[in-house]
Amino acid sequence: MKMLLGKKIGMTQVFDEKGAAVPVTLVEAGPCKILQVKTKEKDGYEALQLGFEVLPQRKVGKSMRGKEFRFIREFPAFAKASAGEEQPKVGEEINATAFQEGDVVTIAGISKGKGFAGGVKRYGFHGRNATRGTKHEHRTIGSVGAARPARVRKGKRMPGHLGVDRITVKNLKIVKIDAEKNIVAIEGALPGRRGTLLEIKSAK
Repeated sequence: MKMLLGKKIGMTQVFDEKGAAVPVTLVEAGPCKILQVKTKEKDGYEALQLGFEVLPQRKVGKSMRGKEFRFIREFPAFAKASAGEEQPKVGEEINATAFQEGDVVTIAGISKGKGFAGGVKRYGFHGRNATRGTKHEHRTIGSVGAARPARVRKGKRMPGHLGVDRITVKNLKIVKIDAEKNIVAIEGALPGRRGTLLEIKSAK
């Protein structure tokens, strides 16, 4: 399994060989450093720990020595190297060249925060009718309870906090790779605002 940490830059579009416009999201993918290789024998499970974006030296405390990175993430159950290939080693660097154009990937990140939202924005409720007699209630959710049970059921869709959720988008295609600048153009939209940390790994 290929894996990488990146930072969302923004959206643009590119043109394919047929001249059609393809919407893409640009991601600064790596370079990442392998900080730890976990094995079943030693740790009870297999995983790869990556560090991304080196911290300024003045912000590194004693507990962070050897792991001077702003973002540290673990990718569980990484695929073992096949015969003839080297196993990943601590200290190795991974960059955008780990992937190739045309690869299909899965990307996870934290979505934009939108604060407190009503039912119309949060769940797509249509609201009340805009006819005679409706006053100040065009975007209310209406009745929420019933005679039995005499309470609001758990899980009822109501106004509340919207966004800042972990979103995973599958089966996205890598359109272009700029190896010099470590920038990857991925087809479609990705979760989060500009600067959001993204976890990129090859699709199963």
